[in-house]
Amino acid sequence: MSADAQTPSEAVDPAYVEIAVEVFAMLADATRLRIVLALSAGEHTVGELAEAVGKSPTSVSQHLAKLRLARMVAARQDGNHAYYRLINDHAGRLVVDALQQAEHAVEATPRHHREQA
Repeated sequence: MSADAQTPSEAVDPAYVEIAVEVFAMLADATRLRIVLALSAGEHTVGELAEAVGKSPTSVSQHLAKLRLARMVAARQDGNHAYYRLINDHAGRLVVDALQQAEHAVEATPRHHREQA
């Protein structure tokens, strides 16, 4: 087990707890969750993300702006296109873990456990 997983709750800086709450609040939106999941596979343009999450490019751009402010995604410009990516893999892992937790709430034997067997 990593040292991060062994950190006692009383040793955690209260400022980090508040920021973690903001991270969870940012991910408490289905469109942003889907965007993070899509970006966990690599860089995408707004148009590609809009198609992947089934929303308009305008809506996706607004969600990306919030994710940028939260320092979860970054963009790079290449000609006329902006490519978005996750700044690190932590948000992607949080989303995958949340989806796997959701599987536990719905299925007796969640898919991620069946795949491991």
